[in-house]
Amino acid sequence: MGHMDENQLAVALIQADIEIGSPQANKAHLEELLEKAIQGESKPDLLVLPEMWNTGYALEQIQDIADPEGKESRTWLSSFAKKHHVMIVGGSVAVKKGDQIFNTMYAFDRNGQQVGEYSKLHLFRLMDEEKHLTAGEAVVTFDLDGFKVGASICYDIRFPELARSLALGGTKMLIVPAEWPHPRLHHWRTLLMARAIENQMYVIACNRVGSSRGTDFFGHSLIIDPWGEIVAEGSESEEIVTGLISPELVDEVRGRIPVFADRRPEFYTDK
Repeated sequence: MGHMDENQLAVALIQADIEIGSPQANKAHLEELLEKAIQGESKPDLLVLPEMWNTGYALEQIQDIADPEGKESRTWLSSFAKKHHVMIVGGSVAVKKGDQIFNTMYAFDRNGQQVGEYSKLHLFRLMDEEKHLTAGEAVVTFDLDGFKVGASICYDIRFPELARSLALGGTKMLIVPAEWPHPRLHHWRTLLMARAIENQMYVIACNRVGSSRGTDFFGHSLIIDPWGEIVAEGSESEEIVTGLISPELVDEVRGRIPVFADRRPEFYTDK
């Protein structure tokens, strides 16, 4: 890793195991992994965490353990970003606002300033999310070192309309924290590669590992380039998955195959 040229960004995905219902233990564990990533062979520019890392899917107790206004998570991630002069997309956390719980991603720049907040738009019924969580109401992009980034969380990638609308708005990289389980590894890899190819953008997806209440999570965190080529892929064990990305590759690919110029939206339904 390391910078081959100054426009390349080194990315580290924190493919962690998560202890259900234990925010303090999870924070301590992720802190260890973030420190390890920072002290690796070369320092990453961007760190990404998995989905719902603070609580896991402890939905029946989520009212009691979600982070009020995301305050604790934001303070911690912001100070880490600032201290190490790195960018962090804090996966997502269970956040309590009033009596509602959201599945929310926070993004921070190298100064520890929060540059983005996105709450999962599509709630996953197979894990009862809609019974306990409130869906987000906004499509979100943010800027990381001049790279326009779009936010999606886990189930969101099954909705190509969301990724396409982000791409049409100039997004060059889609960041996807997840808790995506067996037996759907084929879906995970195929959907992420498709989102990269059809939108000619980087897709950076950080999945958890480990088991939780009979569900096994398989990792396979991915960095996929705008051609759909895999830059890096995780195993099924806890690890830090690293790779280099080049913002200018997005423009090059979009220039080679002008998908956006050749769209004929008048023939596509918007309903």
